[in-house]
Amino acid sequence: MEKFSCLTAVAAPIDMDDVNTDQILPARFMRKPREGRAYGQYLLHDLRFSAQDEPRPDFVLNRPEYRQAQIFVASHNYGCGSSRLGAVYAHYDFGVRAIIAVSFGDVFFNNCLKNGILPIRLDAESTANLRQQLHTQVGARLSIDLPDQAITDTVGRKYRFDVDSFAKHCLLEGLSDIALTLQRVGLIEAFERRYREQMSWLHPDR
Repeated sequence: MEKFSCLTAVAAPIDMDDVNTDQILPARFMRKPREGRAYGQYLLHDLRFSAQDEPRPDFVLNRPEYRQAQIFVASHNYGCGSSRLGAVYAHYDFGVRAIIAVSFGDVFFNNCLKNGILPIRLDAESTANLRQQLHTQVGARLSIDLPDQAITDTVGRKYRFDVDSFAKHCLLEGLSDIALTLQRVGLIEAFERRYREQMSWLHPDR
């Protein structure tokens, strides 16, 4: 998993409430291979494109200034709906490393933390203010400092946020669940050796 510490990047305002995982990654794309971060092209596909697969010019991510956005500033209940890990992959493959919203779907929120994306909960007034700034200054950048747990907006104002200490450690160190397990590989192997010795009757051929 890629480490996350500090990020200054273009931020895109997503003004909709209740953006669900089927909007984020429509189910028909889940059968597609993910090689080369391919899921990024399907992020919010049916909002970005018409039924004829033409870009909708009024959708924020189709504006040239936002196509390199690495931060989303959303509203209420982002990532709600079905448990769909591909919804997180779609953001990551697009290049998104942080999502700021009033609230998130719980499963989506936890999947983000486990896959290198920082989800940040801020109050409604703060998220609305950030989105307004991004609409006013198209292509503007926000800064996120995970060690300090602070967001800096386009005028230098800071917003503090909370993050679980263990999740913060994993993001800072780039530790996935598998990487965490491998840190204990010596203990695991020692246990396996002791188990085979104590339960040798289970392994008569060894």
